[in-house]
Amino acid sequence: MADEQLRYTLRTNRELFQKFRYVAEYEGRSANKKIEQYLKRTVQQFEEKHGKINTNE
Repeated sequence: MADEQLRYTLRTNRELFQKFRYVAEYEGRSANKKIEQYLKRTVQQFEEKHGKINTNE
């Protein structure tokens, strides 16, 4: 069974990420889970406007 978890390196400003991590921890999430929430919301909003994205192409 293939690993469905994708590992991705994010390059960003250190201070910005430290603040982001603070916000995530304040909300009871890890920075990784907070990023995942943003990704899900962004895709959902896009698909609501433009239709389902086919990833099999």
